[in-house]
Amino acid sequence: MEQVQEQGASQGRSPGRGRGRPRNAEADLAILDATRDLLVADGYDALTMQAIADRAGVARQTVYRRWPSKSRLVADMMLSGNLAVGFEAPTDVAGTDPAIDAVRAWLHAAARQVTDASQVAVIRALASVAAENDDDGRLYATFTAPARAHLLALLRAGVEQGGIRRGADLDAAADAMIGAVLFTALTRTPSRPGSLDALADVLVEGLAAR
Repeated sequence: MEQVQEQGASQGRSPGRGRGRPRNAEADLAILDATRDLLVADGYDALTMQAIADRAGVARQTVYRRWPSKSRLVADMMLSGNLAVGFEAPTDVAGTDPAIDAVRAWLHAAARQVTDASQVAVIRALASVAAENDDDGRLYATFTAPARAHLLALLRAGVEQGGIRRGADLDAAADAMIGAVLFTALTRTPSRPGSLDALADVLVEGLAAR
């Protein structure tokens, strides 16, 4: 693989530009993409700066100049939107209680996806990186944003249909459901269908219109 060339190398740097080398967007993107691919394939523990450099086609020092540690690099890759927990949207939800059936369908779809090896590797990496970087929860918020947006849409639909009361704390319900799914991946404990249904019952009972 050809190495991605950095702009403004020391020999060719124009006078007056100042000290140091300017960032090269092409190299940055190659490094972030390599980090994502290797993380999904091999997991966080096996990820090394040398392997990232090799895959990106840059020198290892190029990676270290931009990111001082593996955890900071993985954190920036996740914050860039390069990865997300893409829970599938359940479709054609049917049942006697549309609100609770929609919640159940979402939970089951999400639980199925986090049993995928690549998703498990990424979620476990997220826990390690978040613990090593003081990001005030931004990693989790960015990483789960697509899934959370879809889930909130389902809950708002439940409000419009009358099954969920207006004024209910939908954000808290979404956080509880996403947390339950992430816990499944982190503990290597597949969620039992019965436990997911029970969680849906408890949540919707608390949100239900009176």
